[in-house]
Amino acid sequence: MQDKISLKEKVGYGLGDAASSMFWKIFSMYLMFFYTDVFGLAPAVVGTMFLITRIWDSCFDPIVGVLADRTVSKWGKFRPYLLWVAIPFAVVGILTFYTPNFDEKGKIIYAYVTYSLMMMVYSLINVPYASLLGVISSDRKERTTLSSYRMVFAFGGSLLALWLIEPLVLYFGGNLNSEKGWLLTIGIFGIITTIFFWGCFFFTKERVKPISDEKTVLKEDLKDLLKNKPWWILLGAGVGALIFNSIRDGAAIYYFKYYMTSSVNYTIAIFGEDFAMTPTSLYLVLGQAANIIGVIIATPIANRIGKKNTFFGAMALAAILSVVFYFFGKNDSILIMLFQVLISICAGSIFPLIWSMYADSADYSEWKQGRRATGLVFSASSMSQKFGWTIGGAATGWLLGYYGFQANVEQSALTQNGIQLMLSILPAIAAVISVAFIVFYPLSEKKLEIIEKDLEYKRNNN
Repeated sequence: MQDKISLKEKVGYGLGDAASSMFWKIFSMYLMFFYTDVFGLAPAVVGTMFLITRIWDSCFDPIVGVLADRTVSKWGKFRPYLLWVAIPFAVVGILTFYTPNFDEKGKIIYAYVTYSLMMMVYSLINVPYASLLGVISSDRKERTTLSSYRMVFAFGGSLLALWLIEPLVLYFGGNLNSEKGWLLTIGIFGIITTIFFWGCFFFTKERVKPISDEKTVLKEDLKDLLKNKPWWILLGAGVGALIFNSIRDGAAIYYFKYYMTSSVNYTIAIFGEDFAMTPTSLYLVLGQAANIIGVIIATPIANRIGKKNTFFGAMALAAILSVVFYFFGKNDSILIMLFQVLISICAGSIFPLIWSMYADSADYSEWKQGRRATGLVFSASSMSQKFGWTIGGAATGWLLGYYGFQANVEQSALTQNGIQLMLSILPAIAAVISVAFIVFYPLSEKKLEIIEKDLEYKRNNN
């Protein structure tokens, strides 16, 4: 029987994704805006950069997974990376939001180099972190619980980042476009992420051992992955879900700055001083809070009707609500905020499910082939997630360029309508694609119970 996972370890595991998600959410929500409105690059240039750098980064993920699978240390295979890479993660993140005094060509080169390094460092710490889920426990329900803790902390970290980032930029730089404000703000988040990653390292433990200690060959591991039908289906569903989220996230700031153009602000207190909270910040914070609600309700619903059915229902409802979102006008602020909450609850609920399902697909591969390559499965899964983020992020820049966007000027009716589509119809299409894949997912709860018992028997008798 597996050791009972303590609350301390569940919280410790959650801290890792709180750290990752702070930067992930800042990148997905603000980096396109930073590059266009602060750094000074054209949106199409940024979109192309996102595509090129993220494709390489996505291909780098399996390299990290293979490396982690073959890591031998007194701390295990995956935990050491949380210790070793935490500081580089923070430093490169800060450099990404530094604006050098270069000409346009120099800035483009600097953006390519720093962003590429950031994504590689992100992989070096996030792939082992994600893989850790597969070796903390072999119990599928414990994994779903751990994944839920992970996602609650992930969205909690994102919530903290989105709540504080604009007020901190204003505090340190004096205005939203201040280069100094962005640099110092990311510096603060870098310190927080380092502490959180180290907390995850110290509070977690690797327990699950492969059923065979035989050294595996990379070629055989890759063959096993290619034969893993559940993994392929999750790949398609995950890409669709990430495109859904990344397009909505990337367009949100533009939606409020150039479409809603509301001047109503909300006041919050930080460091003993009052700061204005913009409608953009309120929208994003509400979204993250709703994501947390989605994570919390995902586990009891999945335990009742199954992970596959929960995933299907959440993404189908997100698609329908997103289509309705298109018809809201500039004065429908209450409905916009309400639907942001509803859509975000749906979107939030799928993420603990999909990572738990990836762990199940690793078990399926070991059960079917007799070999375990947790790091490879999770790195390939991370790769698919990044492909979705890549496509969505690049599409955001290209669509803005296609609709005639120009930074810091009043937008045409065509551009405003394009921004509306990027928060509604276009994400809805991606959600439908995700639903279409998950229909064919073959691992039912009964099938997983058989796999779990069979693997436990083999481990106890080897």
